[in-house]
Amino acid sequence: MARLWRVVAAVGVLVSAAVHLVLWVDGYRDIAVVGPLFLLNGVGGAVLAVLLVLWRHWLPLVGGIGFGAATLLAFVASTTVGFFGVTSAQAGPNEWIAAVSEVLAVVASTAALLREQSR
Repeated sequence: MARLWRVVAAVGVLVSAAVHLVLWVDGYRDIAVVGPLFLLNGVGGAVLAVLLVLWRHWLPLVGGIGFGAATLLAFVASTTVGFFGVTSAQAGPNEWIAAVSEVLAVVASTAALLREQSR
């Protein structure tokens, strides 16, 4: 069951990473600070997704929790108080897909971590 949770976590991280890469290509790359962060999120998320599936260690699971939580927190900040000078008045489908996948990454990574630590 822990293996399944790892795969679900990897899917959540990968979907979020893909959305951030799409948004980066669609123009976020031109925004100071936020543009490079979107690229880093996309590339880092892809690497983390692979590690979640291939490396049976607790570290990628903690990474999945941190990735999902930090990315979700940045999204909430950008739609409320602003994030590095960027305030998004409304969230579209891409943003909601990413947010749901980030919650999924946190929940699945936590479930896998708890399952593996209980052995």
